[in-house]
Amino acid sequence: MSIELTELFDNNRRWAEDTEAREPGFFTKLLNQQTPQYLWIGCADSRVPANELVDLLPGELFVHRNVANVVVHSDLNALSVIQFAVDSLKVKHIIVVGHSNCGGVKAALHHWRLGLVDNWLRHVQDVRHQHRAWLDTVDPARQVDALVELNVLEQARNVCTTTVVQDAWAREQTVVIHGWVYGLHNGLLKDLAMTVSGPNDVDEAYAAALNGIRTRYAAPAD
Repeated sequence: MSIELTELFDNNRRWAEDTEAREPGFFTKLLNQQTPQYLWIGCADSRVPANELVDLLPGELFVHRNVANVVVHSDLNALSVIQFAVDSLKVKHIIVVGHSNCGGVKAALHHWRLGLVDNWLRHVQDVRHQHRAWLDTVDPARQVDALVELNVLEQARNVCTTTVVQDAWAREQTVVIHGWVYGLHNGLLKDLAMTVSGPNDVDEAYAAALNGIRTRYAAPAD
């Protein structure tokens, strides 16, 4: 690997040439168009490339990523992304996506000390503490993925209670919140059935999704 990372520029040049060859005028059209229907809030893990997982082109998916796909009401970065997506881009779906064997979630589960990120992962530890009694009943080999799914539910519920989403629903703008998990082992997305289209749906959707997780992890692993 070169100091100047010339190999990445070479890759970029080939990608741009191949893209333009497949679809002449692609980049010219992209200049004047950003009309995504979806906001993806996912983990920063390099193994989870949002656009590729759902086979969407640049301009079709608005993306925000951080360690362990956390959404908290003090994070102005995430809230600003949500506000721009909802108010300016008029996205219709906000999808919170965790992934199996997440390193951040694993650290939160086991109380590993990693440095500055420990402070960020306290949000995931809060999820762990909230569900600790049930998590302790889960097979230790499956506890990380169980907490991954619980974390998605909590963060999706946080999205639902942001002022941005609440205000959008109040003016009857279509915004649907989803909670999904991506399997690193098989490349497939799983819908956790945390699907919320209005303020009156939040508690019922959360309870149903939580029951689904508990039922799934009570059964033997697939």
